[in-house]
Amino acid sequence: MAPRHTNLHLVSDSTGETLNSMVRAVVARFDQPGLIQHRWFLVRSRMNLDRVIEGIEHEPGAVVTTMVDRSLRHALEQACHRLGLPHLSVLDELTGFLAEEIGAPARERRAAQHVMDADYFRRIDAMHYVLSHDDGQGTAGIANADVVLVGVSRSSKTPTCFYLANRGIKAANVPLVPGAALPTELERPPCPVVGLTIDPVSLLDIRRHRLKAIGGGGVRQSESEYVDPEAVKAEILASKRLCASRGWPVIDVTRRSIEETAAAVVQQMDLWHQRRGDHARRPPEDPAAAVIGAPGAASG
Repeated sequence: MAPRHTNLHLVSDSTGETLNSMVRAVVARFDQPGLIQHRWFLVRSRMNLDRVIEGIEHEPGAVVTTMVDRSLRHALEQACHRLGLPHLSVLDELTGFLAEEIGAPARERRAAQHVMDADYFRRIDAMHYVLSHDDGQGTAGIANADVVLVGVSRSSKTPTCFYLANRGIKAANVPLVPGAALPTELERPPCPVVGLTIDPVSLLDIRRHRLKAIGGGGVRQSESEYVDPEAVKAEILASKRLCASRGWPVIDVTRRSIEETAAAVVQQMDLWHQRRGDHARRPPEDPAAAVIGAPGAASG
């Protein structure tokens, strides 16, 4: 039987990031959900909302919202009642729960998580840091890193660093290249160092696609070493042994998304600071962890 197609309207008076993440996490639990998602974001005036309601009337379906403005939200709820459509404000239950625990009401602030405050500028600073310390660049700046990722070429170090930067974490990454010495800054690292590893078969597939995309040039190792199965196995084994000898935890990224890898890195950062009793420098919590759940234990 063909999957049933259902309209789902996502309505937010902010960027829709929270709503998107929540819906994506839940939809992933269904096989062939058949949902046609209609996204209505930055709905901040009655004129904007009227356009949204027209769209809902044209393509009727359930409405999920994170709208904060009471008058606009009430108007949307009335429209849903009039059209006989189910609607859900996904933050209500959590807001009420936390208000009871904290003992104070929540403020009616739209896009409160997107204000240009110290956290915002910390994320921007972290992004600049990653750009300057990607792939072994600027190793002298490791002293200012919150975490250093090490691993063989094409083991997801760069995308993981950028994801962490979006959470305000300064992440440097250093490639482990056969025959190349580690930067002296990693002899006594001032921050957590986390190794990333990957299944050899998956790595070979990624590298072959990489060589094809760039025409076979632009890599530091010869093509034969870069995609030779035995050389790749030896390279991965050497990187694991290096991390083990230094006491650096290793995360296998083979079947992990970037979000899951980043969440596992943050867990290792927390453990590093806990062992040192350095709670003041603990990194910010990763919001992705609440959506994807706790990742599997990292291997040592």
